[in-house]
Amino acid sequence: MKSYYSPAIFSLFPTVIAAESTRQGGVSPAPFTSLNLGINTADEVVNVDENRRRFFSVIGAGSFQFASSHQVHGTAVLYATEPGRFEGYDALITNRPNLLVGVTVADCVPILIYDQIHQAVAAIHAGWRGTVGGIVTKTLEAMQNQFGTLPEGCYCYIGTCIDECAFEVGPEVAEQFSPAFRRADDTTGKSYIDLKAANTRLLIDFGVPENQISISPFSTAVNNDTYFSYRMEGGQTGRMLAVIGLSE
Repeated sequence: MKSYYSPAIFSLFPTVIAAESTRQGGVSPAPFTSLNLGINTADEVVNVDENRRRFFSVIGAGSFQFASSHQVHGTAVLYATEPGRFEGYDALITNRPNLLVGVTVADCVPILIYDQIHQAVAAIHAGWRGTVGGIVTKTLEAMQNQFGTLPEGCYCYIGTCIDECAFEVGPEVAEQFSPAFRRADDTTGKSYIDLKAANTRLLIDFGVPENQISISPFSTAVNNDTYFSYRMEGGQTGRMLAVIGLSE
């Protein structure tokens, strides 16, 4: 498995750079083995810096600037016009060429959006709180307000996250989801949430055509040898990046 996955849905658009990292191909030792891209981990800064350099280089974005945020499991959206690490946003949108926007994940859902008509992009971090809070909808509304984005012009990728089979939650979380996205195990009484399906529904409800949405076939839990999983590794693990940007 290589160090990144390129969503095929963006492959028809030569100006779009979009990628989701894996855990392979980096320099970090255990428990961050090996391509840890997360700044907020106990890994050495020099390791994370080298891993990020490798990742940006291999996806063809070595000359790009990068905008991200310290994520807080909220629904705030930042219109990024310059590089930097911001505070308190779980989604970033931009229409500036050569500026990547990205989110870090290790079980939560990364969602990447490309507005083909208005040449704008978004990167979203959606955990269960962000999903319930409608961060996908709020990001699309922000793109609509900022760029004139129309849902029919959007191409979207629902990225690798913890799948329904492993995302066990308590009743206080389960009850916040529609029955369509939660499953109760009759034997154990435990509930499981499908974050991919819930966020896909938000995109469709906003008007994004279903054939313009792709969903990662991978799971951070099931494919833990390839992806970091906060839950499967007891919180001691690295982070992936999901990024998107436009070349000039």
